[in-house]
This record gives sequence, structure tokens and C-alpha cells, in this order.
Amino acid sequence: MSALRLRLALPRTLPTATRSFTSVTCRMAEGDTGATRSGGAASGDAFNKREAADESMYIRRQEQEKLAALKKKIADGEAEIAKHRKEAEELGKQK
Repeated sequence: MSALRLRLALPRTLPTATRSFTSVTCRMAEGDTGATRSGGAASGDAFNKREAADESMYIRRQEQEKLAALKKKIADGEAEIAKHRKEAEELGKQK
């Protein structure tokens, strides 16, 4: 068979049926969907800012409750010490 006959005998593929593949990925610019924010978490939208404020308020409330509990414990301890000193003075006077 000659090269011409071989060429005519092979089926032809349509150029539209072939695909071109690329190794380049799509890149997103800042602000596009999925891109990270340039300023970090602090420069978020209103929801993020409100959430951060709520977290701060919750932590502050927890710290205030702990501080109040510690102050109460100190006051109770001082009252106990005063009571024991008074009892010691009374015992010292009786002898």
C-alpha cells in the first residue's frame, strides 16, 4: 500500500472533537470569591467585627465574675482572720 492509500483508509477526526489541555491554573485576584483578605481577620465585614466584639464582651464578663469571686473569698478570709484574732485576745485576757 502506498502512503496515499493508507492516508485515505484511516478515519479522519474532526478538529472540533480534539481538546487542548493546559497546565496553567486559574488565579483569583484579591476580592474574588475564595481569596483571602489582605488585612487579616481584623478587617472583616460587619458580622466578623460584631462577633469579635461579642467574644471580647463575653471574656470580660467572665473575668469580672472571677474577680468578684476572688474579692469575696479575700473578704471572707479577712473576716475569718479578724474572728480568730478576737478569740485569741479574749483567751489572752482570761489567763
